[in-house]
Amino acid sequence: MLRNRLVHSILASAAIAAFLTAGHFAPGYRALAATPHPPAEIDPLLKNMDPRVSPGEDFFRYANGGWIDSHPIPADERAWTIADEVDQEVFLQLRGICEAAAAANASRGSNEQKVGDFWKVAMDSASIEAAGVSPLAPELARIAAIDSRADLVREIAALHTIGSRPLYTFRVGQDDKNSAAHVVFLYQGGLGLPDRDYYFAEDAASKRVRGEYPGHIAAMFRLMGIDPATATRDADAIIALETSLAAASRTLEERRDPWTNYNKLSLEELNRLAPALDWTAQLLAMGVPPVDSVVVGQPEFFTRADSLISAIPLDTWRAYLRWGLIRSFANQLSSAFDRQDFHFYGTVLSGTPEQRPRWKRVLSDEEDAIGELLGQVWVHKYCSPATKARYERLVDEIMESYAARIRRLPWMTAQTKEKALAKLSRVGKKVGYPDHWRDYAALQVERDFYARNMMRASEWWFRHDLDKLGKPVDRTEWDMTPQTYNAYYDGSKVEIVLPAAVFFIPGVPDSLIDDAVLYAYAGASTIGHEITHGFDDEGRQYDAEGNLKPWWAPEDSTQFALRTKGLIEQFDAYTIGDLHVRGQATLGENIADLGGVVIAYEAFQKTEQYRNGEIINGLTPDQRFFLGYALAWLGHQRPELLAQWIMTDVHSPGFLRVNGPLVNVPEFHRAFAIGRGEAMYKDEEQQVVIW
Repeated sequence: MLRNRLVHSILASAAIAAFLTAGHFAPGYRALAATPHPPAEIDPLLKNMDPRVSPGEDFFRYANGGWIDSHPIPADERAWTIADEVDQEVFLQLRGICEAAAAANASRGSNEQKVGDFWKVAMDSASIEAAGVSPLAPELARIAAIDSRADLVREIAALHTIGSRPLYTFRVGQDDKNSAAHVVFLYQGGLGLPDRDYYFAEDAASKRVRGEYPGHIAAMFRLMGIDPATATRDADAIIALETSLAAASRTLEERRDPWTNYNKLSLEELNRLAPALDWTAQLLAMGVPPVDSVVVGQPEFFTRADSLISAIPLDTWRAYLRWGLIRSFANQLSSAFDRQDFHFYGTVLSGTPEQRPRWKRVLSDEEDAIGELLGQVWVHKYCSPATKARYERLVDEIMESYAARIRRLPWMTAQTKEKALAKLSRVGKKVGYPDHWRDYAALQVERDFYARNMMRASEWWFRHDLDKLGKPVDRTEWDMTPQTYNAYYDGSKVEIVLPAAVFFIPGVPDSLIDDAVLYAYAGASTIGHEITHGFDDEGRQYDAEGNLKPWWAPEDSTQFALRTKGLIEQFDAYTIGDLHVRGQATLGENIADLGGVVIAYEAFQKTEQYRNGEIINGLTPDQRFFLGYALAWLGHQRPELLAQWIMTDVHSPGFLRVNGPLVNVPEFHRAFAIGRGEAMYKDEEQQVVIW
């Protein structure tokens, strides 16, 4: 399921609009044999640069500063990046698809009816306003009726099925140690703040957020008709409960260790670990088919949660469940709930002054709920098999480059190289869009309430995932829609998934994207990056079958740890305000960024443009390659978002995803004559070399 994908938007250029109106998806991609010469006025590199900045002092700013200065962050966005520009164009296309479906009066149960009715109901602000909190009435009544610990446990289970997810995180996925089978995973969760560190950190941003949080909870309760004194009391009790859960939760860094976060227990062992949570009753209430075991990520968290079931008064638990429910669906309720929710999660946490227009927020929800239904139409209108084939050829070139680098590694033994090459050869390649689409026949979309359609979609996804238990793994499924500007590596399936939209460069026809930009923007930041995830500090611990299993020679693991230590220390030293970037938490992404650059650069060296030393708009092939890589991270963010990013995200901030890896690339130093004493300079013997 497509979950928690933030989608932003901005109008693209007239050139791209014309391209798309003609019925062709216009990604930043072209036949690999040609070497076009983009005119300077639309060159995606020249028009973004800030020549006042030295490339040796801040390459990100040198490459992207002109664009940043001329593209302030819109008031209704928390950031503005190249991804937002791509998403804007895609959103306009999706809006047209939804509006056409809403006007079609399609037959009930058809995909068109589901797309159209979801849109129509969600855009009916008058009906939503009149309904207030009433769409949640059945769930609120069940919460109010809780009269025993057994009632409490059953309601926790019921809320998980509709998308509220109280107390912990439940999911179905491939077993880390048996990738041919699915298993139930139980992880820590249940917090209203984005991460456990927000409850304890002493930096200014965290303290500010903690100070605002009680008032936000109380305000939401008052909107539900709860008297002010009770609302304040319940808010304080909820924060005390969440703080206790947070104290037993693992940090972002600790959650990245796949071994310590894999604890397979039988149901008997699970019930002994947390008896008050009565897992037999919970799994039955959720409709989970009979299973003999589950994987518990953080046993100590469930021990704490279990103790709280017995120790915390039922009044507090009722308030906690009420809070989780209203928080989960506030955006689909009347404007008072929506505005208050945005005030805290949008403005306080992310610094965004204004909400995005309703149609964009609705599209984000519809993407989450039924994104593949939209994607089927979008692919038909805006993608082509020929374009997909071009992506696939570039993927093959990057894979060949990676294999060559593995064979030449001076620090890896022959036996580990052989296994690494075997794993690389097994990596599946899903490019552009699925060959097979999900069947949404069992999903009902009604014309009653926006919030209830979101609940129905959440329950459909919950049942869809449960249905995988005991069945063979479906390797045709995608976990992103083709219209998503993103990509991922799946360690259990051993595959990379590259949606069509991720290759799109706004404002430039694909016929005018030269090799240097192509191999950097698509090859380094996306394809090479995702392939490297199979061999980063987490991914390398999974074998060619996608199983968590030691397969490295001990001396190779030692060498890998020594090399990645330098990357941890490098990123630990970066600061944003009074916060340090978390080198250990971001290590996997930093390894993938560095790997993507060096792998794609080697592939680029085989092109005619590189071999001929062709100058385009005054830039050498090497200069265009590294500027093209910076283009992939074009953008800027609000300070509040950057603070949240460091607290919660395993990715480094965008500007460090450019400057961070490039200081470790000798060819970058030579391309821009980076000299000793400049901020981007690093002695070659000090540069981090992994893959």
